[in-house]
Amino acid sequence: MILIDAALDEGGLLRSCRIEGHAGSGPRGDDIVCAAVSVLARTALATLSGREGIQVRGEAPERGRFALEAAYTERGRDFLSAVGAFLLEGLGSVARDYPEYCTITIHSERRN
Repeated sequence: MILIDAALDEGGLLRSCRIEGHAGSGPRGDDIVCAAVSVLARTALATLSGREGIQVRGEAPERGRFALEAAYTERGRDFLSAVGAFLLEGLGSVARDYPEYCTITIHSERRN
């Protein structure tokens, strides 16, 4: 089971996304659920990296674990809003289509 935990700041922008586990919907290397989640997460990280007004940190210390943390200035706000919305819609779509293999929790937290 893939567990996704996403945190939004008080303005509704992505603050963090943590992903853990393996879907187990197919053999290693041919698991469509794992592939979809991995591509969405890695693409969001790559898209945010190096963007002016956005500070992003990501790690995938081992297979089945991914973490992304984002901070922004006013200059990066709209871009982070768009990429965060895209990521959460994509991950949510995977979780809705494959609820036995993937769940997502989205909550709000205060920005420091």
